[in-house]
Amino acid sequence: AFFRNAAIKEGVTDLLENRDGLMCGICNGFQALIKLGLVPYGKIIDTDENCPTLTYNTIGRHQSRIVRTRICSNLSPWLQNVQVGDVVNVPISHGEGRLLCCPELAAQLAANGQIATQYVDEQGIVTADVRCNPNNSVFAVEGITSPDGRVFGKMAHSERIGAGLYKNVPGNFDIGMFASAVKYFKG
Repeated sequence: AFFRNAAIKEGVTDLLENRDGLMCGICNGFQALIKLGLVPYGKIIDTDENCPTLTYNTIGRHQSRIVRTRICSNLSPWLQNVQVGDVVNVPISHGEGRLLCCPELAAQLAANGQIATQYVDEQGIVTADVRCNPNNSVFAVEGITSPDGRVFGKMAHSERIGAGLYKNVPGNFDIGMFASAVKYFKG
């Protein structure tokens, strides 16, 4: 509701259309971006039943653990420091993280490079298995972008990184998105 206020909507539109800004929403922020249409459409719209949405995990409860995600597209400025195919471990903590949309839209997002990250198994293969895809998102989608990639919404908590975290858990935990954003603005 806050973002639908005329002044806020105008400011967001100015940020994205005139000031070449970036936006990112993680977990609940992703929910806000998708409900507004900022992902996958790149602007605030009146969403309807044909738009993608995030809903309850199919297991009907909250999930809190570490999952593996694979980079599907690095067309977004947020993902300039990773390569397609890279696998990143990332913590999750949500009960409403399942992306739903029609198969045609999911295929279009994939073709446009807007599916940025997907849940994968130990072999790096996209899966619907709830042990790896904790919410059973369509196409195992964990994160999507706007058409130009400057708006990035993702369910897993990539901001939860830092020295001394995950010492006993093997794998790469830094998707590099914040360094990529700094690089974007420094040119």
